[in-house]
Amino acid sequence: MLTDARAPIALLFDVFGTVVDWRGSIIREARRAGRRKGQSTDWEAFADAWRAGYRPAMDRVRRGELPWVKLDHLHRMILDELIERFGLRFSEREKRELNAAWHRLSPWPDVVRGLERLKRRYCIGTLSNGNVALLVDMARHERLPWDCVFSAELFRRYKPDSEVYLGAAELLGLPPRDVMLVAAHKDDLAAARRCGLKTAFVRRPLEHGPAGRLDLSDDPRSMVNADDFIDLARKLGA
Repeated sequence: MLTDARAPIALLFDVFGTVVDWRGSIIREARRAGRRKGQSTDWEAFADAWRAGYRPAMDRVRRGELPWVKLDHLHRMILDELIERFGLRFSEREKRELNAAWHRLSPWPDVVRGLERLKRRYCIGTLSNGNVALLVDMARHERLPWDCVFSAELFRRYKPDSEVYLGAAELLGLPPRDVMLVAAHKDDLAAARRCGLKTAFVRRPLEHGPAGRLDLSDDPRSMVNADDFIDLARKLGA
């Protein structure tokens, strides 16, 4: 357990993969959409390809190759390409509905209970590349008990740009050292530390499915390494 002198005041959470099971949720939604149309494909590969397009599309915005657009628009851009690549047929309305699946992602089983425990002691919120409407819809859909919702959209930058981490701390009225980023991705944690935030690594071994290859070893530079949010709450004294 951290001593009070070292403990953060606020915990901000990466969302995709850390809080929610994006892969399982997207597979389920895409399969359902295909079934309604009588279409079939490798929905696991479809979900993986959709997510794989996320960082390259975001990096195009970060490099200035694309004007600022929120993540919903990037998801739709990738989806349009995938529908053609996988030989699928969806109407415009059906494409919009499938793209909105990212607003309905399901949390890992430990998440709500862990967040409720952490909320008793800490201010808790998101720090995600997801846009505000997406994060709010997800919270309402799954009753995620955030105190605040911080999105890259507020800063018109995407993580790992420093403006996102420092901007969230500023909006909380806190120095970066009083804010802890919680994430399942070590590159996100490293970027947060470069901005002066504390970090906690949470292992999500199934983020990319049972065959996914992830580095689940402890992050030696993080103050806390946890197996899930219940473990995180225990180690943070909540």
